Amino acid sequence: MRSSNPVMTSLTETSQQQNPGSGYASEAPRPMTVDDVVTKTGITLGIIIVAAAINFYLGTMNPGTAMMLMLVGGIGGFITVLVASFGRKWGSPAATLIYAVFEGFFVGGFSFVFANSTIGGSNGMALIGQAIVGTIGVFIGMLIVYKTGAVKVTPKFTKILVGLIAGVAVMALANFLGAIFFDFNPLRDGGPLAIIFSLVCIVLAALSFLTDFDQADRLIRAGAPAKQAWGVALGLAVTLVWLYTEILRLLSYVQRN
Repeated sequence: MRSSNPVMTSLTETSQQQNPGSGYASEAPRPMTVDDVVTKTGITLGIIIVAAAINFYLGTMNPGTAMMLMLVGGIGGFITVLVASFGRKWGSPAATLIYAVFEGFFVGGFSFVFANSTIGGSNGMALIGQAIVGTIGVFIGMLIVYKTGAVKVTPKFTKILVGLIAGVAVMALANFLGAIFFDFNPLRDGGPLAIIFSLVCIVLAALSFLTDFDQADRLIRAGAPAKQAWGVALGLAVTLVWLYTEILRLLSYVQRN
């Protein structure tokens, strides 16, 4: 079954190509476990947090440097995900950790902008704290939803989710181009439409966790090689970063209104 996260989908496809039809035991010295996923995801998120804190601190000393690193991080993280998705770099700690560094710089710069430019002062820092708590809460909540089976991840569910995410991505790209060339930015200007768009993105990111968990569960049950846990960690990190940025945006819109 496909995941709405391209990283997780390609991870499964690559693993199946490595061991077609009969599982993974013949090539993998040790199968992947839940502990592998938790450990690798924890390391990945730890690096993102450290890199984000460094860039945020740099922003207090030299905002220009933080903005440059945010841009480099955003582009670098995007390219790394593309390489991981289409270059079959699954199970590579390097790909996941490089992404973590890039995305940490992006998250740190992004947070700095909202803490100092968009809101400012202690309110901005409080907003970041609320976004972090909200992200953790949604992650835990969706994990409970998945474990209890309250929402079933079916092929139809995944196809619909993939379609919706693709549509949102196209709208975001169109809005980005409109903001650059025509100064038209309805999806990110803090107005009612921007609030609705962020809410939709948050819901889609939350639902993406269900397909991420399902893919990870399938890999574990199929006996995928332990190194594939790095690919699972990358997929979860992508969704977590997306969720955090959207929650932070939404909170800033509400604060301003």
